[in-house]
Amino acid sequence: MSAAPLRFRWATRTDTGLVRDQNEDAVFPDPGTAGEAEHLVAAVADGMGGHAGGEIASAAAIEAVATVSGPATIRVNAANLAVQEAAAQRPRLSGMGTTLTLAIFDGDGTVEVGHVGDSRAYLLHDGSLTRITADHSFVAEMMAAGRMTQAEAEAHPYRSVLTRAVGLEHTVEVDVFEHELAAGDRVLICSDGVTALLEDEEILRILTEHDDPEGAADALVAAANAAGGIDNVTVAVVDATPAGSEEK
Repeated sequence: MSAAPLRFRWATRTDTGLVRDQNEDAVFPDPGTAGEAEHLVAAVADGMGGHAGGEIASAAAIEAVATVSGPATIRVNAANLAVQEAAAQRPRLSGMGTTLTLAIFDGDGTVEVGHVGDSRAYLLHDGSLTRITADHSFVAEMMAAGRMTQAEAEAHPYRSVLTRAVGLEHTVEVDVFEHELAAGDRVLICSDGVTALLEDEEILRILTEHDDPEGAADALVAAANAAGGIDNVTVAVVDATPAGSEEK
């Protein structure tokens, strides 16, 4: 546990990008906002399903995360049910689903991350960037098994195929990670519209160049668009600060 209680400064951003006609990503807290709190839930969902399906799936998942209390597994399972119920009401959207990566921050200095899909969570600590989550995708699992190189994965026709998503089955397996945070740590949650275009080294550079979450979030979106903007781009940036350090 951290030596001192913490507060959390956050900013969220989402952008359609330069190629897609609609934004199938969703984020919590509300997109385009920023703030500070002693307790915080932040989440990113990247919907899939074509037409309006992806947008509806990600929105349903984020609404469940925001309204249901409890640990990460409870919230993700609530999101899974919410997406299924939304699909049941719209038979033409059967098979829609979404990624979901969320983080529950507590003032005691702990963060719990729940994860399904290929949106990611990162931790920036003492100048070093660590990926918290592992992608649930065909190419990621092939790479983990030593059956595909990074170069092969980047060019593979199945590089966007997920092996796990919210809303596709009655139950969903949730990866859960717990970390102790220190003042000065920064957590990034982002959709693959960021990570498909920016290497971890570039993400690290952007995160370290901007002192405030708003600047970092804006810069990540701008960099992804500058690199091609081939997908929707969504980020949540959360900074751990000493309790009592809130700006007046």
